[in-house]
Amino acid sequence: MAKPPSTPPTGGPVDEPDFAAARIKPPSPLAFVDFRFFWVARFTAVMATIAMVVVIGYQLYDTARTDYGMSIKEASFQLGLLGLFQFVPLAILTPVAGWAADRFERRRVAIFSNLIDLLIAAALAWFTWTDALTLPLIFTLAALHGVARVFSGPALTAIAPNIVPTDVLPRAVAMSSIAWQAATIIGPAAGGLIYAAQPTAVYLFAMALLALSAFSISRVRPVPPPPAEVRRHPLREMVDGLGFVWNERFLLGTITLDLFAVLLAGATAMLPVYARDILHMGPEGLGFLRAAPAIGAVTIAVGLAFRPIEQNVGVKMLWAVAVFGAVTVGFGLSTNFLLSMLLLVIMGGADMFSVFVRGTLIQLNTPDHMRGRVSAASGLAISASNELGEMRAGAMAALIGPVSAVVIGGAGAIGITALWSWLFPELRRARTFEPQFKAGSK
Repeated sequence: MAKPPSTPPTGGPVDEPDFAAARIKPPSPLAFVDFRFFWVARFTAVMATIAMVVVIGYQLYDTARTDYGMSIKEASFQLGLLGLFQFVPLAILTPVAGWAADRFERRRVAIFSNLIDLLIAAALAWFTWTDALTLPLIFTLAALHGVARVFSGPALTAIAPNIVPTDVLPRAVAMSSIAWQAATIIGPAAGGLIYAAQPTAVYLFAMALLALSAFSISRVRPVPPPPAEVRRHPLREMVDGLGFVWNERFLLGTITLDLFAVLLAGATAMLPVYARDILHMGPEGLGFLRAAPAIGAVTIAVGLAFRPIEQNVGVKMLWAVAVFGAVTVGFGLSTNFLLSMLLLVIMGGADMFSVFVRGTLIQLNTPDHMRGRVSAASGLAISASNELGEMRAGAMAALIGPVSAVVIGGAGAIGITALWSWLFPELRRARTFEPQFKAGSK
């Protein structure tokens, strides 16, 4: 199939697009060569990142328990601190990353971040091989890992709308989610199994994947930054991106719903505790627990890629978040490994459904020249919910125990869903994926 024109009908920066090929309605975004390379780049980068995150968390928890003689509650608190150490660089650098994705060639930003992460994986491999890892060293490398991740997300997310036509974008979002979720199935399981066999090898595995990701994204045609009528000071442009999200209630409600729901209901930080001391399954069990949500997520993503939802998308997104919270409560109370796996599968499916709706709405409701900065704001919310959610879970686990921390968090997510459906009626009123506002409206 001929390669599609260089710019999609989303306000791209090169020539006026001619998407006659789009009217052929290709069966999937994978019909576009650039999207195939993009898909491989996203899949390999996420698999490497998730494998590293799983092993870093387990190494930290095991080091705290074994080398430092900490109790379960004390070591759980260290896991919470790990989330904080990964979030701080994200919070500080996210505006810069979004601005970079809108100002510079997006492929190069993604490639650079992958290569930085590759160096961090190499350092972790060396210190693991020499048995020189300490808690301060793990925290430092985890923070640097967060720095690398913060630049990758906005750049990769902003590329997708520029390499497929607009009418293919909902399916492209679903296919991109399949890449992410498939990687989160394979990554944790592979990371846990490889680590159990040879701890250093998991970081060599991550290095190879990051190199492949950098190569794949380099094969996508250049995506120049969108033109701006007036170039202003970088700090002003960063503020403009945050202001755009703040002034558009629909975007604000969509992004913050995920932020607060996952901040409360996120159980990821406690998985090492469940694997080691509650379910007694060790690092192999941790890998499977981390992969379980992605099994449900990829199942939903495949269904949505071939049969996207078309009606009442806002209400369905709200219900999916409520289910996510309810299943988190069940997982927190479970002491059976198979039941825990099943609940995590359902949790991942509900999360994927809400992620699909939210991601599609954000992409279609954002002008191209703002996509990097809006994607960065969305990424910051996701990172805040994940990393600060880990801090919340670790702190609560240190006070009331890991089980109570997970159960209370899941109940809180249900409450957030009800509150947001009242505070942001725009979410309930979103019937289809059509734009919910005119760009730039207040």
